[in-house]
Amino acid sequence: MAEIRRLGESAPVPSELVGDTPTMRLFSLLELIATKDQLFTLQGLVEETGTPKPTLHRMLQQLEGSGLLVRENNGRHYGTGARLRRMAEKLLINDIHHGARHAVLRDLVRELGESCNVTTVSGSEVVYLDRIETPEPLRITLQPGSRVPVHCSASGKMILSQLSPAQRRRLISAAPLERYTDKTMTDPDLIDEELQLVRRDGYAIDDEEFLPGLVCVAVLVPTGNPVSNLCVAVQAPAMRLTPEKGLKLLPALHRAAAALGEIELGSSAPDGSGKGGNDAGLAEGDGLWTS
Repeated sequence: MAEIRRLGESAPVPSELVGDTPTMRLFSLLELIATKDQLFTLQGLVEETGTPKPTLHRMLQQLEGSGLLVRENNGRHYGTGARLRRMAEKLLINDIHHGARHAVLRDLVRELGESCNVTTVSGSEVVYLDRIETPEPLRITLQPGSRVPVHCSASGKMILSQLSPAQRRRLISAAPLERYTDKTMTDPDLIDEELQLVRRDGYAIDDEEFLPGLVCVAVLVPTGNPVSNLCVAVQAPAMRLTPEKGLKLLPALHRAAAALGEIELGSSAPDGSGKGGNDAGLAEGDGLWTS
């Protein structure tokens, strides 16, 4: 199996691209690229890996030609392509722990009586990884794989709030800040101010900012990483859920988030012990953020 390993004990040292075949070395390169929190260059990869420049150039051309990478800015910088991001999203939606995650959501819906979902951020959108609808006849139905804008969703604001001010500004400035309702915030400075409050409070609310009459409350799922890219949220019509009522649901949301976090942590340990990191969480500005 391809892997990225460090040569020697002292830092900084090259990250060798390991693999018995060209295909596995390409996979090794993708693993390295997935750790990047910003655009990267051919020369940067040459210096980081110690791989000959013509070889790396050919590998990047293959990845770009297949839609896994794209060239940005002046053509010298690379970022993750739509095909690679979609692959990552599908892995999260269809992973083998879906059943356990679904059970936690089912219990949360039974407790709260409203629709609940698990979400992640990809580029400038929030992606629904899993969702269970309320039995109430009045509801908004969304399927796993559905997407909503990051700037006017509770989960999007919750996840973005963890980033540094510079990273928040970069992501907000790159996102299409479209107005969906009278309450949608489109001023980057005002959005950043709200994200600071979200970070302080530990929860986020979408108060009819994406759809009129729809309120959502979200909290982070702890994944063992510095920045989590998973949220659990409750969503309901404004006649049943107001921001004030949403605050009373926070203990149940945090309990569900903790249970989901245990599932995610357990999925990352080779021995199933629950120790170690988790690929569903992102280091600050990881590849899934790239627009």
